[in-house]
Amino acid sequence: MGNKEFIEKCKEIVKQYAMEHLDKSDNVPEFDVFDVWYCKTLQNHKALLSTTLSDGMYYECTYNGDKKELYLDAYKKFENKCIKLD
Repeated sequence: MGNKEFIEKCKEIVKQYAMEHLDKSDNVPEFDVFDVWYCKTLQNHKALLSTTLSDGMYYECTYNGDKKELYLDAYKKFENKCIKLD
């Protein structure tokens, strides 16, 4: 799997996941999926993605090239805290 193909597949998967987990009582908003970080090592890929929804979610996609499997992890941001260092 190439870099571009991997990122596009991840965006599809994240969009589908987000749509499935939206509150069904609300109107479905328009939103985009964007990649935040990407790395490839040998036949394996990993990307961090998010959406333009203000839900605090971010996603990690990992492709295992040996097994031809793609894994999705979904995370919720609880806090962004500044810690001053000397």
